[in-house]
Amino acid sequence: MTLLVVGLSHRSAPVSVLERAALAPEARGKLLQDAVSAEPVTESAVLSTCNRIELYADVDKFHAGVAELSTLLARHSGAGLEELTPYLYVHYEDRAVHHLFSVACGLDSMVVGEGQILGQIKDALAVAQELHTAGRLLNDLFQQALRVGKRAHSETGIDKAGQSLVTFGLEQLAGGQDVGTWARGKRALVIGAGSMSSLAATTLVRAGVGELAVANRTVERAERLVQILTEPGGPGAANGLRARAAAMTSVPDELALADIVVSCTGATGLVLAGEMVAAAREGNPAPLALLDLAMPRDIDAAVHRVEGAHLVDIESLADASADAPMAADVDKVRGIVSDEVAAFGAAQRAAHITPTVVALRTMAADVVTGEIARLDGRLPDLDDKQRAEITQTVRRVVDKLLHAPTVRVKQLASEPGGAGYADALRELFDLDPETVAAVSRADTRADRHDARERA
Repeated sequence: MTLLVVGLSHRSAPVSVLERAALAPEARGKLLQDAVSAEPVTESAVLSTCNRIELYADVDKFHAGVAELSTLLARHSGAGLEELTPYLYVHYEDRAVHHLFSVACGLDSMVVGEGQILGQIKDALAVAQELHTAGRLLNDLFQQALRVGKRAHSETGIDKAGQSLVTFGLEQLAGGQDVGTWARGKRALVIGAGSMSSLAATTLVRAGVGELAVANRTVERAERLVQILTEPGGPGAANGLRARAAAMTSVPDELALADIVVSCTGATGLVLAGEMVAAAREGNPAPLALLDLAMPRDIDAAVHRVEGAHLVDIESLADASADAPMAADVDKVRGIVSDEVAAFGAAQRAAHITPTVVALRTMAADVVTGEIARLDGRLPDLDDKQRAEITQTVRRVVDKLLHAPTVRVKQLASEPGGAGYADALRELFDLDPETVAAVSRADTRADRHDARERA
């Protein structure tokens, strides 16, 4: 296994650096394709969220891989390599597996235990599969990470250790009040109609806001979200929610009416400038609560200085979450992660020897075929029944002789330090390296076909 991850997150870098390094959606695909085109990289996947950017790869050289992935991250983000380097972290092999599994369980999230990261990991895998940059290693890794995350949430109370960023952000705005009590009857504006914005809108509706406007660059997406919220059986149907979709050009007008604003778009520049918020509050004494969940930020930090406005952004959420209490279940989740990392490593090491075992059995089958052909030349009078019985007997003898050593070598290979058993097997039986490589290539092609089918 040659797994490498290079990245930065809210734990390693200030928000200002994360903002500049944020990857636009279209840049992620180009990053993946450039990665697999690089000499030391054979597979790649990128996990990009509001508070982390991580590039995962299967590499054949550690130092060359680190240099290549670091350069690619800088090239495709808005930050230079010199700026990024002090904040980048590197994990290799088992440490990389441990890191992703911890991320999947919410242990590395800004709010410990939040479950939204699982959807983001699933999306990262889907993109890599769609672009055919994920092979056997990354497919196995990310699918296992999803299972580990689900296991952590189902077997422990990790969910209670924290909430989603939306809920946590609204709790910060509410200043200690119950969010439902604080939000009830208020007018809310949600800017954006993606997954985070949709979650924010749903959370606000369930909290009891009386009026909701959803603004988005594509008005049809905003209209669809409003329809979902207000249709029979939707979260806003029971309380008579007044909801509407709006174009982005209407944001200044909607801002003047709102009590609560949540913004999370994919824009590369500011959506709400300080002057816009100040103008919207002119002559309006009511307080305005703003939650910025975007990376890079949607709302100008100057809003902190606007009278009557209370802004909570990713940076202030990071500060607040640092003091959040840790649930006792976190220790249980850490135990799950450790167990799953060991199991994943054993499975990968065992899989590494499989092509060698297949090549050995193929060689044995060829020997049987050759010997039966020689027997036909020496005993041409054998009838079909006799020939079939002899052939079956020889094959049984070979299978029995190979069974114990091949089972045992797989067991030994799954243990730490077991990678050398494949080399030993090739030497002992003088296996053709090209035959072993051909089996590996066939397995890789099958894995990629399966990935395309899943995508």
